[in-house]
Amino acid sequence: MPHAPNEVLIFDAVRTPRGKGREGGGLASIAPQDLAKGLIDALERRNGPVARAPDHFILGCVGQVGAQGGHIGLVVKLHAGLAEATSAWSLNNYCTSGLSAVSAAVDKVAAGNADIVLAGGMESMSRVPFLADNAAYYMDPTFSASLNYIPVALSADVLAHQEKVGRAELDDVALHSHLKAGAAIAQGAAQQSLIPVTDAEGKVILTKDEYVRPQTTLDTLARYGVAFEDLGKAYASVLKKAIGTDTIKHVHAVVHAPGVADGAALALVGNAAAGAKLGLRARARVIAAAEAGGDPVLGLTAGRTAMDKVLTKAGLTLKDIDVIEYMEAFSVVPALLYRDHPDVREKTNLYGGHVARGHALGATGGVLLSQLIDALETQGAKRGMVVTFAASGIGSAMIIERV
Repeated sequence: MPHAPNEVLIFDAVRTPRGKGREGGGLASIAPQDLAKGLIDALERRNGPVARAPDHFILGCVGQVGAQGGHIGLVVKLHAGLAEATSAWSLNNYCTSGLSAVSAAVDKVAAGNADIVLAGGMESMSRVPFLADNAAYYMDPTFSASLNYIPVALSADVLAHQEKVGRAELDDVALHSHLKAGAAIAQGAAQQSLIPVTDAEGKVILTKDEYVRPQTTLDTLARYGVAFEDLGKAYASVLKKAIGTDTIKHVHAVVHAPGVADGAALALVGNAAAGAKLGLRARARVIAAAEAGGDPVLGLTAGRTAMDKVLTKAGLTLKDIDVIEYMEAFSVVPALLYRDHPDVREKTNLYGGHVARGHALGATGGVLLSQLIDALETQGAKRGMVVTFAASGIGSAMIIERV
């Protein structure tokens, strides 16, 4: 008989607030390895020594150069004082990296190849800016065109153009993202996993997501014009080859995109036997996880593919999910979900999404997973799903159940 996979539990999940990813941002003074170390410290306070002695450590990070280079997962392992026997991976799967790292941890535990795994993601965009690795994939015009590469912001506009998503739908997503995030912060809601960041002297320097603007209105959003027309001109030949036209209607403004951010998130996962031996109490169990690929030009569609895939694996439908954390990669992404499945809106991104809270690339999946657990606990709900999207056709999704 085939070996039955182990049940995988999430014993804890934590995240930092997200600071503006630029000079002067709330977390710009904190080295990336210290963002992760602070969370490991918190996990040890909450769960005991096991937080520093997992079998394996997987860290998602997109900009693995400069301050985040040198095998950043190993760097964090050494800097944070994880056990010598702990193996470490650094993982780059673009903006799904944090959730992909947790999914890899789930696979290890389910297969019986590890008992306890620490996984998540981290990004310090104030120190390692977007595309800082200067990869040929996006910096060499001839090579990038041969692979149908276009920037993710242009991909968002292409998707909106093809699906005829208008400005009103995008504004609606952005408005409610800020209003819900602002209300959650004001009420201190769904923050069980949020760990304030301190400096070397122990002074608290950031306690909340820095981008949230609770006074946002439709009038303030209307002041912003479309932002990515120049990208359309720069990549006209790729668009012509890939979608048959180099003329699209651009609709996204900067207010429809999440701000680049600094932040980190980690989850402690493992099997029930190890948890019982170590005296750990689970917050959630993993029902299913899925990864998906997609068209590089319509890049922000693979998350939906991953969502459909994970629901099928779990034998569930959207009606069976109580709470959804759905990555607001750009406003077009949730706008299409709400158009196709209007009933899910009332249970999606209950405490605000990425457009309001900011996007720390490699950390994002872990951030949303911890937010999902917080939301399930706050709502007293049973089952939740997190869905993440990345450029060039990458998606990841996971369904969990509150314990």
